[in-house]
Amino acid sequence: MTRETSIDELAKQLDESLNLDGKHASPEDTTATADEDNFLEELSDGESTYSVPSAVGSLSSDDSSDDDIGRVKFIGPAPPLTVHRPSLPAGVTSIFANTASTIDSIAEMINSGSAKNIIVMAGAGISTDAGIPDFRSPGTGLYANLQKYRLPYPEAIFTIDYFRRKPKPFFVLAKELYPGQFVPTISHFFVKLLAKRGLLHRHYTQNIDCLERVAGVESDLIVEAHGSFHAAHCIGNKCRKEFPQDWVREKIFNDSIPHCDKCNSLVKPDITFFGEGLPARFFDLLEGDFASCDLLIVMGTSLQVHPFAALINEVQSTTPRLLINRERVGESKTRGMGFDFDGSFAGSMPHRDALVLGDCDEACLLLADRLGWTDELLGLRAAFIDKRKLEHI
Repeated sequence: MTRETSIDELAKQLDESLNLDGKHASPEDTTATADEDNFLEELSDGESTYSVPSAVGSLSSDDSSDDDIGRVKFIGPAPPLTVHRPSLPAGVTSIFANTASTIDSIAEMINSGSAKNIIVMAGAGISTDAGIPDFRSPGTGLYANLQKYRLPYPEAIFTIDYFRRKPKPFFVLAKELYPGQFVPTISHFFVKLLAKRGLLHRHYTQNIDCLERVAGVESDLIVEAHGSFHAAHCIGNKCRKEFPQDWVREKIFNDSIPHCDKCNSLVKPDITFFGEGLPARFFDLLEGDFASCDLLIVMGTSLQVHPFAALINEVQSTTPRLLINRERVGESKTRGMGFDFDGSFAGSMPHRDALVLGDCDEACLLLADRLGWTDELLGLRAAFIDKRKLEHI
């Protein structure tokens, strides 16, 4: 099977698994139909590009039929995936057997068993195809759409001091973002598939949406670095009473601000706000986890928030690292700090950083294709959607 054929088949299987009717766009979205059946690989100087359709799906909050649950919309042709081909300095070797296609080398590492303690680091980019906005994208990110809350600055909505004084904006936003309204993306199910195959050592996420849990990743494999909606506590310093998620959810969806029945302080989901410390679990596990990691996959994050961003430097100096993102982030300015996609600071150490630019879901589909896992990956998502349909009958 040629690479062109495999990508074409991949796109067809994605359509079939999600019960699409063969159309990649609504009548209103004519741009999405351009060249929809022509998924070609193009090779250019220094890069390999791939085109795969981009899926966006979320559970509808209206009274649409059960058949609409979990369906996807194709929003324009996404930028083609670009697998970076490193331009290594003379004398620099690479950990990747095939530097012309590092994604194939990574697939071989996994299939051969040399990568079996995989850590995934994820940011908001793996959830945007579920309909959840990321934080920093100009015009469409969460921070760019918060003017209606009349905040002194966008980040105030996640600042503990501001929350204590004016909690309502957060709870209005929480109602929009609350778990249970969104379908996990292909990226979430790729993490689930790594876990199912016994290859996921840990999943570190910046996200608060709990979509890894919804996709079926076990709690012990997840580190929610910035907390999540999964639990809630009173913020009173001398109280800290825990409240069940269902109770908090009911309050939020009834447009009521939750207060502690013991001390009357505010009750907040266990999301880490600016001004609060990260969960103890994050610090308890990171040293041992990253020391034993033999492949680090970083997906959909700006790598601008610390200490999470610095975790990429915690793996061993010979551990391969793969960044999947819409733009280049976290790059080195000096040896040993950040990604070094072209081996500029490698010196005597082998080049070990791979880069795939584009949509996270599309990149996970491509990697699954190279691993021979396409049917299994799409099957996980299809089974989830079928189960959700039954629940909504």
